[in-house]
Amino acid sequence: MTTTTRILAFAATTALAATALAGSAFAETAGKRLALSNNYAGNSWRQAMLQSWAKVGDKAVADGIVAAADTFTTADQEVPTQAAQIQNLILQGYDAIVINAASPDALNGAVKAACDAGIVVVSFDGVVSEPCAWRVAVDFKALGEQQVDYLAKRLPEGGNLLEIRGLAGTSVDNLIHEGIAAGVAKHPNFKIVGEATGNWDQATAQRAVSTVLPSLPPVAAVVDQGGDGFGAAQAFKAAGRDTPIIIMGNRQDELAWWKEQHDANGYETWSATVAPGVSTLAFWVAQQILDGKEIPKDVTVPFLEVTSATLDAALKDTPTGGVANKEYTQDEAVAAIAAK
Repeated sequence: MTTTTRILAFAATTALAATALAGSAFAETAGKRLALSNNYAGNSWRQAMLQSWAKVGDKAVADGIVAAADTFTTADQEVPTQAAQIQNLILQGYDAIVINAASPDALNGAVKAACDAGIVVVSFDGVVSEPCAWRVAVDFKALGEQQVDYLAKRLPEGGNLLEIRGLAGTSVDNLIHEGIAAGVAKHPNFKIVGEATGNWDQATAQRAVSTVLPSLPPVAAVVDQGGDGFGAAQAFKAAGRDTPIIIMGNRQDELAWWKEQHDANGYETWSATVAPGVSTLAFWVAQQILDGKEIPKDVTVPFLEVTSATLDAALKDTPTGGVANKEYTQDEAVAAIAAK
């Protein structure tokens, strides 16, 4: 199924679900205050995520749907800092806290304290395992595994792989890594010959890949987590090595580089990640819970993929320095919940 087909199918599902739920009685949320607790803002995906939250949240406040949709980002990537931030949000009396978490487990004490205080907690992207919280995420393990599935079609003889990891300790990094490992186990003609930590950031990834490349044998492909593909390409170029198939993560610089290479020499790859606008789905999930709706603890959203067939359209719609994105309306959130 192409990306366009996925979007059309989702739109149809949205319309049906919204129609079915029209007329449902909802509690009043105009006086409710929501806060976003974010542990990291150091790459284009996180910046786009924050912009999407602000865009949808500010409109919801202006429309009188909620009273506040405030954003709080920690000054570092440390779990204790975000735990303290959540404790402060509890004291400030927010009705719901939406969390992009630094750790799936280490924040559970702070999350439980929020729940015990009667606060709705919704985690997304970097989710938490505390049972009282809700979770909104893509299947990151499947995202990792599908990278190797794609490479198996392109390289039936297999080959050496370089893996670029994300932000250490997060659920996203762990799950994508597990998926890549599962893909290699399924396609044993591939072998991970090196690992670098890119923190989902192009400059960091370029430095990390440049450091490990001298010790590596020929690399057939790079598997990664998004925000690191362009940096990896630059590292291979600087080292004077052949450019492997590099999986991309929907960043504008990655897509632009792919387009340039495709036009020059027919270069092909595959790109996918969770849309930064998943923050807006988490926003509406929190609002719906405050509205008195029964919401499943886990809401899964498809990841957004870009193929050679949709590359031009995706690049056209993605701002310079940004990420291919999708923001959710309240009706689409209701549909996603109903689909679950």
